[in-house]
Amino acid sequence: MNTVIVTGGAKGIGSSIVRSLAKNGYNVVINYKTSQDEADRLKKELINENYNVEIFKADVSNRKEVQKLIEFTNKKYGDIDILINNAGISQIKMFTDITDYDWSNMLNNNLNSVFIMTQEVLKDMLKNKRGCIINISSIDGLTGAALEVHYSASKAAIDGLTKALAKELALSNIRVNSIAPGAIDTSMNKNISKEDMEVVRSEIPMNKIGKPEDIAKCVKWLVEDEYTTGQIISINGGWYI
Repeated sequence: MNTVIVTGGAKGIGSSIVRSLAKNGYNVVINYKTSQDEADRLKKELINENYNVEIFKADVSNRKEVQKLIEFTNKKYGDIDILINNAGISQIKMFTDITDYDWSNMLNNNLNSVFIMTQEVLKDMLKNKRGCIINISSIDGLTGAALEVHYSASKAAIDGLTKALAKELALSNIRVNSIAPGAIDTSMNKNISKEDMEVVRSEIPMNKIGKPEDIAKCVKWLVEDEYTTGQIISINGGWYI
C-alpha cells in the first residue's frame, strides 16, 4: 500500500486531497502546523471509516521538524511514495507596503517548505527509483495578481522548481507536477468580500467558483498516471486559457 504525506492537509484543498487518497487505499499522513482541531476531526472521521490515516504537527519550512515528520511516517507506514506539497499562506497587500518580513515569510512558507520537504522525501524515492511529487501552486503564479506580488512570485517559483526537478528526476522514475488552482471556495478566500467574489465568478467562463474536490480529483489522476511529468495543470473553469 502506497504512503502519502499531504502538507497543510487538515483543511481546504488539503483535506479534500486527504479524503480522496485515503478512500482510495493509500496510507495518508496529514501534516498540519496550527490547525490541530481540524486535523483531529479529519483523522477521527477517516479512522471511523476504517481508512489508514495519521496526523503530525510540523512547520514544513523547518528542516528539523520535517525530518521528524519523515521519521514518524517511516516508522508508521514505511517508505514514502507520494508527496503533496500543499501547505502555504497568502496575503493581500500593496507592493509598496510589503515589508522585508512579509516577503521572507511568504517565500519561507510557500517556497522553502517545498524545497525542504522534497529534498527530505527524495531520500526514500531515489532509493526505490520511484515516486510522485505534486506541488499545489496557483493561477496567480501563471498570471500574476495585483496586491499579491509576493504570493504570485512564490507560486511562480514553485512552478519553475517543478519543471526543472521533473527533468532531473525523470530517469529515476520520479514524476513531479504542479496543480495551479484558480478561484477555489476555501477559507484562504475568507477575507474576500462576497461582492468581490461575485466579480471573480462573473469573469470565469464556466460562471462558477471551483471546489476543493476539483483539485483532489486531479491529484488522484496524477498519482495514478505513469507518464505525466513536468506539467503545470491549471484548474480554473476557463479563467486562464
